Amino acid sequence: MAHNQKPRLQIFYEKEIVKTLYKQLSLKNYMQTIKLTKIVVNMGIGDAAHNPKIINSNRETLELICGQKAIITKAKKSIAAFKLRKHMNIGIKITLRRNKMWEFLDRLINIALPRVRDFRGISSKLDGHGNISLGIEEQIIFPEVNYDKIEKIRGFNISLITSTTNNKAGYLLFKHLGIPFK
Repeated sequence: MAHNQKPRLQIFYEKEIVKTLYKQLSLKNYMQTIKLTKIVVNMGIGDAAHNPKIINSNRETLELICGQKAIITKAKKSIAAFKLRKHMNIGIKITLRRNKMWEFLDRLINIALPRVRDFRGISSKLDGHGNISLGIEEQIIFPEVNYDKIEKIRGFNISLITSTTNNKAGYLLFKHLGIPFK
């Protein structure tokens, strides 16, 4: 995609959804319309404490899915029961904003979620601040991932963060964006 071209979901949001939300929420100004501010993709890898090579292969997979470099997260404190030491690598995180965020959301809604086995929609429970988190059990639902190159099927969490503080407005935004709720 060219750098100056907006993603199609963002164009749809700006031309259609903003007007609809403005009327439905009876706002006084278009600037009050809620926005999707960021998407955080997080993969916790418990095996990484015993085998550090696992982090790199999963980081490459997540970077392939999101199209952006990942950050390796570290343990904040030691937990003897899990054989975990402070500052050990235990996960991977990517925060998507602007064009990459819209492109990822478009691929998630239209390509990845329909590929989930026995998919009936995601839970319509928001976190009280208009944000939603969903767990993906298999990274292979994304077509970018080559099934032959992964050593173990892993899941990850996706958090969709909005600019609103109430669930009603967040639910309306996600519904108009095409998120398939139950």
